[in-house]
Amino acid sequence: MEEHMDIRPIHTEVDYKATLKEISALMESDSDPGTPEGGRLDILTTLVQAYEARHFPIGALDPVEAIKFRMEQGGLSVKDLEPFIGRSNRVYEVLNHKRPLTLGMIRRLHQGLGIPAEVLIAEIAAG
Repeated sequence: MEEHMDIRPIHTEVDYKATLKEISALMESDSDPGTPEGGRLDILTTLVQAYEARHFPIGALDPVEAIKFRMEQGGLSVKDLEPFIGRSNRVYEVLNHKRPLTLGMIRRLHQGLGIPAEVLIAEIAAG
């Protein structure tokens, strides 16, 4: 029996925020790849990426700023980033430019939060 997913394109800010909220809920429920919920999470993340690419061109944004942007858009806390980066002290180190992203972190942030890999591997702007 195939489940109807009822997924629609994101056209407005309201659609966008509702989709981010659903992504957040699916992430909290640990939706596994290969399950209907995991598939839904993949599809919704792809829709959000497409919407953001059109409406929020990131350009030469540094990886940490991209992570902070995703946290702000999704209402995510440091605790929400722990599955992608590590314990909270490590999350703070990354967010404060004290620790570089590892390849594993980049993969998990890209797959789990839909942050484009090319943004995550960009050089951090010297400030």
